[in-house]
Amino acid sequence: MKLKLIALRTLVVTIVVATFCACGTVYKVPVTGRKQRLVVNDSEVLSLSFQQYNQYMQTAKLSTNATQTEMVKRVGQRIANAVTNYLSTNGYTSELANYQWEFNLVADGQANAWCLPGGKIVVYEGILPLTQTEAGLAVVMGHEVAHAVAKHSAEQMSSKYKAQYGGQILSSVLSSAGASSAAVTGASTLYSIGSSLTQLHYSRSNESEADHMGLVFTAMAGYNPNEAISFWQRMSERGSTSTPEFLSTHPSDEKRVKEIEKHLPDAMKYYNAAIGAATTTTSSSTSKKTKTTNSQTTKTTKSTKSGTGGYTIGGK
Repeated sequence: MKLKLIALRTLVVTIVVATFCACGTVYKVPVTGRKQRLVVNDSEVLSLSFQQYNQYMQTAKLSTNATQTEMVKRVGQRIANAVTNYLSTNGYTSELANYQWEFNLVADGQANAWCLPGGKIVVYEGILPLTQTEAGLAVVMGHEVAHAVAKHSAEQMSSKYKAQYGGQILSSVLSSAGASSAAVTGASTLYSIGSSLTQLHYSRSNESEADHMGLVFTAMAGYNPNEAISFWQRMSERGSTSTPEFLSTHPSDEKRVKEIEKHLPDAMKYYNAAIGAATTTTSSSTSKKTKTTNSQTTKTTKSTKSGTGGYTIGGK
């Protein structure tokens, strides 16, 4: 009977996996290129996202600090512009319709920030003492935006849906096969635990992926990605959880910093390109102003010599 149950469970899991692999859509995550299969569509995720966001904002207390609020909006918009430019130039133009960017600073002492699918970003005042600088804030916001761009919420929803559906099928088939209720409960519990651990692994992977993508978005927006090291070190000094990493939804601070250091060289290429472009734009603007000034000076001189025109010197 035991071997029969094991063989049956293996068959059911195989059928479930094959069923879900045959449906859904494949999404290639920007920057990392990782492929994910989603069984929930954008409209479903965005509908839930906007609903939850609106409910939250109805009770949230917005910050009264005008300077910090403006900084959050400024940083957020620069990152949003960088993301929009990246998506539009790398074959993701159709994704742009999914974003309705909004940036808010709320009066909450928690050291937290989040971005819901669709670009709804909320930063808590409590995290600003840890970000310290505008670049530090960009690291946090870039990371949160990365979760939305990578569709991690849709991926988690798909994972949970698969696990729940798979567990239901397993229980149903085992019951039909004449297994005892204890065997059915035990098998379903094991399946549930395995699915939960898998989801935790996905969560840690999602966090690491958001760190990588966030570095790139931060750099594209013209903020030095090296600030990420200092920020996470400050977060680490703030205190750590006693939960073992393999049961945590976030990677350990030490591992996180090491992974960030590994991706910094790539991020710095984007940063240097952004700084170079900004410098070129500034130089071009300065050059145009200089030419305009020189032109006006020339016209003034000619006008003065000829005694005609709109420019005069000496009050004449």
